[in-house]
Amino acid sequence: MASFANDSHLTLQTRNFYVNQDLRDNPSSGKHKLEEWGQGFMLRFNSGYTEGPVGIGVDALGLQGMKLDSGRGTSGTGALPVSKEGDVADKFGSFGMTAKVRAGKSVLTVGTQEPVLPVAFRADNRLLPQTFEGAQIVSKDLEKVTLIAGQFRSTRLRDSTGNEDMTMLAFTKGGGLAASTASERFNYAGFTYDFRSGFNLTYYYAKLEDNYNQQYVEFNHTLRLSDDWRFTSEARYFHSDEENNSGINNRTLGSMFSLGFKGHTLGAGYQNQSGRTGMPFIGGAVPWARAWGIYHHFLYAGEDTWQVEYSFDLATVGVPGLTLMNRYVRGDNFKVGNAQANEYEFNTDLTYVVQSGAFKDISLRWRNIKYRGNHTVDRDENRLIIGYTFKLW
Repeated sequence: MASFANDSHLTLQTRNFYVNQDLRDNPSSGKHKLEEWGQGFMLRFNSGYTEGPVGIGVDALGLQGMKLDSGRGTSGTGALPVSKEGDVADKFGSFGMTAKVRAGKSVLTVGTQEPVLPVAFRADNRLLPQTFEGAQIVSKDLEKVTLIAGQFRSTRLRDSTGNEDMTMLAFTKGGGLAASTASERFNYAGFTYDFRSGFNLTYYYAKLEDNYNQQYVEFNHTLRLSDDWRFTSEARYFHSDEENNSGINNRTLGSMFSLGFKGHTLGAGYQNQSGRTGMPFIGGAVPWARAWGIYHHFLYAGEDTWQVEYSFDLATVGVPGLTLMNRYVRGDNFKVGNAQANEYEFNTDLTYVVQSGAFKDISLRWRNIKYRGNHTVDRDENRLIIGYTFKLW
């Protein structure tokens, strides 16, 4: 049992999250501003493994969110849970356990999961992260190959306290939501193969029972042009079809090409969708399509999207811990109702991690979002996020 205890870790991640959304002109709901402020705590325990050819361990995740400021008049940002009557909870949270078994370089986990998979990417862009319940096995026994498979049975959304059936989110040709069936089964399997340094291939097959099946292929390649220059290319392809007459039919191909020089990176990308619907994904999760913004996913049926992104690590000019990202995403060639529609989003993300002193490792982030569309409500949004992780042992 020595390794079980000696290799264990306990951390407390804290997140102070403030969001302000200016809805510009929103006569449908009567709200012109959404504003919420909360404090989140994420306590994670990760044990080691018992000794022997088959090791056994356990993980635990405790989540607690507290309302600092919100009310009926400004709720609805997704940061805090809101009742049917419009009241905002003063606090919310959950607790999950995960059993794990290791043999060689393979690990089986059963219980609470926080997946970051291209076919199931848990949302963690508000106060508390989304979680899933199920089982997953990851194997690295084969050289250069990572194998993964699993099944999720339920999910807990980022602004909820309890688990619920999974649902599908996808758009039809007219911009409406495709019919979704509550599901207790999301099955997936895939692999990543590293051909050589800087070049890998990923493939997944996934199925949300009674909603859709999906194949995913991704290529990544980084070419070092010199000590200072690098070129990165990436392609992501989703092939989605219906299950149980859901009507899903989509092909999504996205690409991004980036040129880097020291701390600067400039990228340009394009994404094309075809088929009767937009790309489907698990409701509440983050779609891993190549075109996306901090606020909005660009996945209307038939939508074509292009984007430009610039990032700068200011450590290369003597300011370690400070990073900047700007992104512009534009989508068009889709319909909402019978009218042609278009949309765009501009993001600024400025982050600083304190490097020394009493506040060392505290992260400060400002996110600014400008979203415009001729078919929906325009909005300007600011998010302020302060984070720190206590390593208790």
